[in-house]
Amino acid sequence: MGDYNLIGPRFYSCYRCRNPVALHDDIVAKGFQSRNGRAFLFSHSMNVVSGPKEDRQLMTGLHMVSDVHCGDCGEVLGWKYEKAYEDSQKYKEGKAVLEKFKIVDEKR
Repeated sequence: MGDYNLIGPRFYSCYRCRNPVALHDDIVAKGFQSRNGRAFLFSHSMNVVSGPKEDRQLMTGLHMVSDVHCGDCGEVLGWKYEKAYEDSQKYKEGKAVLEKFKIVDEKR
């Protein structure tokens, strides 16, 4: 038997403090854009704190969102969709977008 049984799932961590924030298997879409470049939509995130909810005009319309902060160092990593006002965007509700340059792919 190899070491593969000891290796956990592939995950992403905060680029500043390496706090694990999302599992690779929870990626819903990789084609998202933020002001700073590519971003990934995750069905779940972990070890993060959400900021206050606010309405924000994004590329796909008006959404109620909250900034997602690393639970360890406080760095803003992206945002969470709290509410989508358009029916075609409802699938995003409750999901988090993490900016690619703010997270590190921890390949184990």
